[in-house]
Amino acid sequence: MPDTVFVFEVHQPFRLRRDILRNLAAEGIGGRLSFEKLFNVFFDNDSNREIFSRVAEKCYVKATKILLDSIRLVRKSGKDFKFALSISGVLIEQSLMWDKRAVEVFQEAVNEGAVEIIDQTYYHSLASLFSPDEFEEQLALHRSLMKEVFGIEPRVAENTEFIYNNEIANIMCRLGYEAVLTEGVERVLGWRSPNYVYRVKGCETKVLTRNYRLSDDIGFRFSDRSWDQYPLTADKYALWLSRTPGDVILIAIDYETFGEHHQPDTGIYEFLKWLPIEISKYGELAAVTPSEAIRRHPARDYIDVPPWETISWADERDLSAWLGNELQRRAFEIYTSIEPYAKAVGGEALRIWRYLGISDHLYYMATKGGAAGAVHHYFSPYKDVYVAYTAYIEALSILYTMIVNEVSSKPRLYAPRIVLPYSKAFRFYLDPYTPLSHQARSLKELVVAIKSLVPPESIAFHLIRGDMAKWVRNMFFLDDVAKDLEILGARVREGFLKVDKVKEETLRVFEHHLGLH
Repeated sequence: MPDTVFVFEVHQPFRLRRDILRNLAAEGIGGRLSFEKLFNVFFDNDSNREIFSRVAEKCYVKATKILLDSIRLVRKSGKDFKFALSISGVLIEQSLMWDKRAVEVFQEAVNEGAVEIIDQTYYHSLASLFSPDEFEEQLALHRSLMKEVFGIEPRVAENTEFIYNNEIANIMCRLGYEAVLTEGVERVLGWRSPNYVYRVKGCETKVLTRNYRLSDDIGFRFSDRSWDQYPLTADKYALWLSRTPGDVILIAIDYETFGEHHQPDTGIYEFLKWLPIEISKYGELAAVTPSEAIRRHPARDYIDVPPWETISWADERDLSAWLGNELQRRAFEIYTSIEPYAKAVGGEALRIWRYLGISDHLYYMATKGGAAGAVHHYFSPYKDVYVAYTAYIEALSILYTMIVNEVSSKPRLYAPRIVLPYSKAFRFYLDPYTPLSHQARSLKELVVAIKSLVPPESIAFHLIRGDMAKWVRNMFFLDDVAKDLEILGARVREGFLKVDKVKEETLRVFEHHLGLH
């Protein structure tokens, strides 16, 4: 019989207000609005508190206590039942603010050896899709929080909503994770079953792939009276697991399934209570943690998911839940463009930017129909795509304006801290038709390239065309530096500055204004 791995996703977003601009006016906040005030301006914390408190009572506390009671009973018979929790950082924040019982009961489960904690992005974000650096930083933030709250450093990770491709997985390999969790998608697995251990293409990190049919039997179909298997009971489900071929069955669902998505009167608590007990009746059917599963079973093959085929566990098992329409893509583009400046300013500006990166904000903007559209509508606090989009754009606009004003008011302070994405890097050419291999994402990288990597003919070419001046002005708000570079370009063009002196003079500009040399 296979091992079974139960992974429960635990996450609640900070939802935005519907009327951010009106709230801004009502609060009487004008003039220089501080970053510290934005959290209360942007987020509907009355609603967020009410939702969290309700779900904590009905699910996080209740469901965990039910499981612990059943596990203790199973252990008396000499058997065991373990599960894993993947808890976002923002959920931990909400628990510490509004109901500490959720964190406390999770701690109790960890201390009893019943739970493995899984790493994910702290802000349950789409960072892996636009910034490897931000992705790594959010994994590190989450790992640090798990160490602080639970006293452990997770060795298994999942990306937000099981988003996965080879590049994302290889980052996790480099960070030392022993296993990554993702969706068992037919177009990736082909003829292979999800019920085996695989590995990442290019490294030895293991991959567990979700059996979405058995997962959705609980997550989506449990209370569906039109389902031909209704009602789903713990003994029936344990029987299905015992008869499923393979080495490992990964069952991964939202923890809110228990008491929130499926209400108590559906019998979901009784199902949860009896599940460990019924599974324990099958001698060789074990409920183990992800770490135990990868130690007990070898990798059978590797998973190959190129970036253009990125998968997730949402909707059509791709990225369309968050980036499937023009509203979502435009909002995402605006959000990601703020990253280098938010990081340069740091502090509360960066924290607010990261809250706006919670994936749910884009999820609420989906315009799908059918079953997928019904799920989006269920989760959305707005029930209207355009209300969700408007609230998000209002928040981004305010934050962007404030950050740009801050950076442009003190460009010499912030400009050296700015690291641009590769899409906005300065790329060197020898002439209009001859690109060089060198590029710069920051002023420091630009100076290094000018000093030792790029021939003077390339520097002269860009000075004459004004490329460097435009980049410095538009990306770093350094108008005085740009003007001096334009003067150098004019001198080269008119023959007053020889090409063999271009490097020296250009470097002098950056040293004079910014101390970069």
